[in-house]
Amino acid sequence: MTVTKATNITWHANLSYDERKALRKQDGCTVWLTGLSASGKSTIACALEQLLLQKGLSAYRLDGDNIRFGLNKDLGFSEADRNENIRRISEVSKLFADSCTISITSFISPYRTDRDKARELHKEAGLRFIEVFVDVPLEVAEQRDPKGLYKKARQGIIKDFTGISAPYEEPASPELHLRTNEKSIEECAAIIYDYLTKEKVIPDNTI
Repeated sequence: MTVTKATNITWHANLSYDERKALRKQDGCTVWLTGLSASGKSTIACALEQLLLQKGLSAYRLDGDNIRFGLNKDLGFSEADRNENIRRISEVSKLFADSCTISITSFISPYRTDRDKARELHKEAGLRFIEVFVDVPLEVAEQRDPKGLYKKARQGIIKDFTGISAPYEEPASPELHLRTNEKSIEECAAIIYDYLTKEKVIPDNTI
């Protein structure tokens, strides 16, 4: 199928980011959690979202599995589809950040180039992008295997599975590196929260 790109479109400007920031009294940013399946990304994202909301801040979690039920339900797990999956979520997370919301994404996002593109997209818009490498040894991830995906990948039932039959490219210089086989979920969420405070993404006097 040939797709024709739209040409008769115009960008409609409204409030500036600084105006929204003044009205909402907080910055926006994207906290991008990347790592192997079963590394703890989604669980940390849930804990961080709850912590931020409890502090009176606007935050929203974009989860890899959840997004594939709706926005990206037309995509599979080939390299091309994975690239498109991350391209779309990069744009969505940028919109949340631009609205002065803390966007928390939890995606395997296995390719460094795709994550770098997401970072550049935010940089061009003047928005913060915080890459968090949720690291765990492959053998620990396989032992956890809450969905039974590693077992199926080892049996050849699932093709192109990250860490087994498809590559995972570790971040070269993430803002944060969390080892979930050494720290609890609550500790990891607190580390991210403290980083956001230290970097003045969020105020240190939240309720």
